[in-house]
Amino acid sequence: MNVKIIGVGKLKEKYLKDGIAEYAKRLQKFAKFKVIEVPDEKAPEQLSQAQMDQVMAKEGERILSKIKDKEYVFALSIKGKERSSEELAAEIDKLALRGDSDLTFVIGGSLGLAPEVIARANTQISFGRFTLPHQLMRLVLTEQIYRAFMINQGSPYHK
Repeated sequence: MNVKIIGVGKLKEKYLKDGIAEYAKRLQKFAKFKVIEVPDEKAPEQLSQAQMDQVMAKEGERILSKIKDKEYVFALSIKGKERSSEELAAEIDKLALRGDSDLTFVIGGSLGLAPEVIARANTQISFGRFTLPHQLMRLVLTEQIYRAFMINQGSPYHK
């Protein structure tokens, strides 16, 4: 199985990089795992709606350029379906059994995801109604992907 996370912006904080690296190392026994960073679009603090749409569109183009046709795409969105860890594990297991072995999770920038990225996604997933920094979300998502594989293996990691 191939699992990747596409995230907007460069991860700068060492503690987040270290956490992701730890879970990436653990995931190696289950899947080929990678994180792809696409550049965020520089923008002034105060943006009009048209400027926000333009920023999201440019970031969206960069994201879409990293997604292949055969990939099953999860778009992280506050409007997505909330899943428990067990539900995500079952979904990943079902996809693997169905032959969908290339899973891609997409995390947008500070303005969210362009409509074109949402349209390309096979499903939208939400981690709740609260807002997390997109850099922190990479670590949370990586841990949840690892947790899903551990649940599917029957490991006591998930209690």
